[in-house]
Amino acid sequence: MQEKRAWHMNGFLALLLCLASLAGGVALAVQGGDRPEPDGGLIGLGVALLVLAMVILSSLTIVQPNQAKVITFFGSYIGTVSRSGLWMVLPFTVKKRVSLKVRNFTSNTLKVNDAEGNPIEIGAVVVFRVSDTAKAVFDVDDYERFVELTSETSIRHTAAKYAYDTFTDEPSQSLRGNSDEVASELSAELQNRLHVAGIEVLETRLTHLAYAPEIASAMLQRQQAIAIIAARAKIVEGAVFMVDAALRQLVENGIELDAERRAAMINNLMVAVVSDRAATPVINTGTLYG
Repeated sequence: MQEKRAWHMNGFLALLLCLASLAGGVALAVQGGDRPEPDGGLIGLGVALLVLAMVILSSLTIVQPNQAKVITFFGSYIGTVSRSGLWMVLPFTVKKRVSLKVRNFTSNTLKVNDAEGNPIEIGAVVVFRVSDTAKAVFDVDDYERFVELTSETSIRHTAAKYAYDTFTDEPSQSLRGNSDEVASELSAELQNRLHVAGIEVLETRLTHLAYAPEIASAMLQRQQAIAIIAARAKIVEGAVFMVDAALRQLVENGIELDAERRAAMINNLMVAVVSDRAATPVINTGTLYG
């Protein structure tokens, strides 16, 4: 079902007509009943004006800003009034109020398995608004509840496509490292699912992301080990550069070392630079060649 514009007119004119009919009906009824012989014609006309006032009064509706009224006439959808103000619509209609304000839904913290099978906890916020009042009212039972259930389903489905984090040098997307891309994909999937309810998804953002408690400690140790290995690799790279520079500088200063002395110096320099403790100097008073 598609939203359409309902017939409506200025409600203040209708209210004025209603008050005039009410006053005229009361006046005619009183005038016809005060005569020595009651005038049935005047009384009948007064009653008719009173009925007309009631009919006009039943057709008045007030639409607040950022709201809409879905109008049904004996079970048939005749349109929507979305302009704020006092309006007159068809009489004897049911007018259902629908909010057009921007709203957000924050999901519960969900426990799901990522692409590698690791249990994680994830949560998201969904910002949405009603874009088609007819679909929101007639195509789903409760569009707000529909948004909640569909959002949690989409969050689970999207989270299962990505690993929590990447531990290799190969370029790949992850929940922790590519939160913007994950949020964009979640938004697109939600929009596709919520179109049937006349909902427009404005934005989605991850609000919570963590390993499940049962594996959080092990994953922390894994991350620490990877960080230590990376730091050690950087230290070794720098140590090789420093030792190479030291040997070159010795050669430039005219100090020649044979293979055995060169190997010993490289070993000592590497130990001194790479070690995480301060090196203890040892003075050699002898000779390597005895």
